[in-house]
Amino acid sequence: MSDKLEIVLVDENDKEIWLWEKMDVHEKWLLHRAISVLILNSKWEMLLQQRALNKYHCGWMWSNATCTHPYPNESNMDAAHRRLGEEMWFDTDLEEIFEFHYTAHFDNWLTENEYDHVFLWYYDWDIKLNLDEVGDYKWISIEELKKDIAENHNNYTQWFKIILEKYFSLS
Repeated sequence: MSDKLEIVLVDENDKEIWLWEKMDVHEKWLLHRAISVLILNSKWEMLLQQRALNKYHCGWMWSNATCTHPYPNESNMDAAHRRLGEEMWFDTDLEEIFEFHYTAHFDNWLTENEYDHVFLWYYDWDIKLNLDEVGDYKWISIEELKKDIAENHNNYTQWFKIILEKYFSLS
């Protein structure tokens, strides 16, 4: 393996078929595995992160608590825990709640073509950010989130809006 990050390519059934360099995957629209983590608190507020401005796509947009691509030979659950710790500097139990496929095109000619595994759990303690990865965070009620997405649709990542529609019936 080269020193460039490789991610897992999958077929339409999420069966691993190959490893490929991350940026090439996003330039060539190759289907690959992804992880998204949702965190709720006891007030039924969702933790959102504002992606760091330096992200390779969707910088400064609001999204779910964290997301990533599993490393080769890393389980989906391990990837979810790893990235939660790397970006939000905490860890908690997680449960996979569903999976889905989506494609999203970005202004910088990159594309996400992901088979996404979505995890959920609850957390009520302090949060410290890795500012190299995350610009900001906030807790927001599901109702406020629904209203803000309706009014500011372009401030949110495409995959996050799909997740919310599928799990919380937000549109």
